[in-house]
Amino acid sequence: MDNREAMGSWLSGPREALENAGADFGYRGEQLGLPESGPGSVARPGRRIGALVVDWALCMLIAYGLVTHGYNQATGNWALLIFFALGVLTVGTIGCTPGKRLFGLRVVSEAGGRLGIGRVVVRTVLLCVAIPALIWDRDGRGLHDRLAKSVEVRI
Repeated sequence: MDNREAMGSWLSGPREALENAGADFGYRGEQLGLPESGPGSVARPGRRIGALVVDWALCMLIAYGLVTHGYNQATGNWALLIFFALGVLTVGTIGCTPGKRLFGLRVVSEAGGRLGIGRVVVRTVLLCVAIPALIWDRDGRGLHDRLAKSVEVRI
């Protein structure tokens, strides 16, 4: 292996380096029995982040306009509380937040169907903490989804 190959494997990441060595990881969601693409497939990171940005902007707008009447130090705290309430109420009832709906996503149980309210609360608390959402598994699910036994899919 020359220096270019070594540098290329380091830049592309461990998954691609292992795949080039012959390891077969399959596609995202294969272990969960989900399709590779289309409706019901695991949501891609770009859509998930886009939905999160829309939801956070909506919560900031609500906190800015209705609660704090201007931007101050408490606006972010109120926005986080509103984000929690929005997540629990919308994912717990219809399976998606406004941002997720806009990007064509839905949160479902690993076994299919809706999440119970307890798992929705656990998922939303961990999402508000933020760190669990930044740790992903090979299926592209965040730690908050793994602990809540949920998966975010395309609709």
